[in-house]
Parts: sequence; C-alpha cells; structure tokens
Amino acid sequence: MIDPNTDSQPAPTMQDTALLEVRGLTTCFKTGFDGREINAVEDVSFSVAPGETLAIVGESGSGKSVTSLSVMGLLPPQTGRIASGSIKFRGRELTTLNNVAMRSLRGNAMSMIFQEPMTSFNPVYTIGHQIAEVIVLHQKLGYRAALSKAVDMLELVGIPEPQRRIDNFPHQMSGGMRQRAMIAMALSCEPDLLIADEPTTALDVTIQAQVLELLKDLQARMGMAMIFITHDLGVVAEVADRVCVMYAGQIVETAPVRDIFAAPRMPYTAALLGSMPRLGAGRDRLVPIPGHVPPLSRLPKGCRFQGRCGFAQPSCAAGEPRLEPIAEDHQVRCFRAGEPDLIERSLS
Repeated sequence: MIDPNTDSQPAPTMQDTALLEVRGLTTCFKTGFDGREINAVEDVSFSVAPGETLAIVGESGSGKSVTSLSVMGLLPPQTGRIASGSIKFRGRELTTLNNVAMRSLRGNAMSMIFQEPMTSFNPVYTIGHQIAEVIVLHQKLGYRAALSKAVDMLELVGIPEPQRRIDNFPHQMSGGMRQRAMIAMALSCEPDLLIADEPTTALDVTIQAQVLELLKDLQARMGMAMIFITHDLGVVAEVADRVCVMYAGQIVETAPVRDIFAAPRMPYTAALLGSMPRLGAGRDRLVPIPGHVPPLSRLPKGCRFQGRCGFAQPSCAAGEPRLEPIAEDHQVRCFRAGEPDLIERSLS
C-alpha cells in the first residue's frame, strides 16, 4: 500500500482552470406508484482540474454512482432527473444539452468505466467490434482503421495477443481481461475526463493492483483527469489527489488526500478510516460502523449521520449542519468539526 504522505508528485491545485465543475447538484428519483420523488443526491458541489484524480468515497447508498450518472447524462429518463444545480465541462453547461449533444461528448471527451463489464459489453458482438464502433462514431475513422486502433488499445492495456483477442466475445475473457477491455474502450478516443465507478471491486486482490497501476500509468501518459468512485479508502490512498466523502446523498467532507488520512474532521470519515485493517495497529479485529445508512425516504432530522455517530449531541438533531470550510481546500459538514482532538481519540 502506498502511503499518501509520501507521494513525490505535488497534487494539482484548484487554481488551475476546472475541467469539470459541479455546483449544487440535486438529483431525484420517482418511487412507488404515487410518483413521489426523493433526492438521491442533494446539493453536491466539486471541481476536477485537468490531470487531477478526485476520489468519491462512501458506503453503498451514499450517492456516489448517482453523482457520476448525473455527470454523464445516463440517468434513467422514466424515473430519474436533475432537479437543480449546474454541471459544466470545459465551461459548457451539460444539464441543458439535448441527447444528441450529450452523445457527442459521452465516450469521446468524457468516458466511464463501470464496476461489472459483463453488464456493459453486448454479449452478441466481439470485443473488437464494440471498441471499433466507439472509434468510428466519435473519430470518424473507417471501420478497418478503427479495428486496427482497437488492437492497439488492447495492447496498450496489457491484453496479450490483441490481434486474436479482438475476435473474442465478452464471455470468452476472464473478469480481469474484460475490465482491461472496458478500459481500452473508454480510453479509445483519448478522453479528457475518465469516471471509474468501482472498477476493481469485482476483481481479486492481485488483479485489482494491476488495474490500479494500469489506470495510473495511462492517466500519466494521456494527461486526463479522473473521478474514481469507491468504498475502499485503501484504494483512495493509491490513486487520489483529493477526496470527497459522501453520506446519505450529501458530501460530508472534502480535502486533499493527505489531510483526509492524517486529520479527518468528520466522524463518518474517521469511522471509515477506523474500519480499515492496519498492519501493526495493535488490534485483532476490524471496528465496524454501527447501524446502516438511513433510507433516503426516511432521513432523520438534523445531521444524517447522528444515529450512528459516537459524538452526537442534542444540537445534531436540532438542525442540519452545512458544509463549511475549516482550512484551505478542506470542508466539513459537522457541528463538532472544531474539536479535532475528539476525532483523533477515536482513531488512536
């Protein structure tokens, strides 16, 4: 595991012009037969600079994937919609674009890798055909030239015998090779922004490490920005420059990766860190976070984490905390963020 405190490369700063800027994003979904809507993501804001890696972290149901689908314009039209907020890519507002304009961006300037490639590849077409199809659509190459580039992309992501593998169907590849093939397809048009939605969760530990190294290497070569969505803080230490921690549809802490690991200020972030296995930590079991993420249809009044928080006090139920800056590029949604000693004791 790479220590986030020893990274030799300085993290990009937000003084750079933002490639992607999300402000006040609220995404809602219809539930049941009555058409009632609930907010799956509420008032989410973040920016991604060129070449930067932003990790979005949280348990299942925290809103990570819905945020990424909102950015990519992939919400199910029958049930999901962006209720409010702004999503700008290179200064261009995406929430007002029609489907044709979004398709010209998606897969071209912006690409996405999903957790399970078997649900993303069409099982009745070869891997090579599906990669070539993306290249033909966005780069206007002929099919033969696009297929040749597909071979080059499979070789780039480390798939052996790419000339033969382009004729494989998805079921003929292992999970790790399918994930590499999906990375090849996502990067075939050399995007400026790559969104990776838990791309290593379904893989064994050895293949996970290989895929992470591959993504970092390709990012360095191509100079692209990346949003890495995960529930695994160990992975965050490997890949991220900055971190957004999400809980019950909201961002509860955001900071450079070094600050998140060295000095978390939100009890939920500290609880996530405390539940990680640590060599030489002097404990023989993991420390789980009690309880569950509350259902979005029945959120508690006040702080959404209060029912699971060991530091909750009466004021936590009286009103909802705002995401407030406590230092440069460090924001926290907690009434007790000004008591760092309290969080430090929980991690000792």
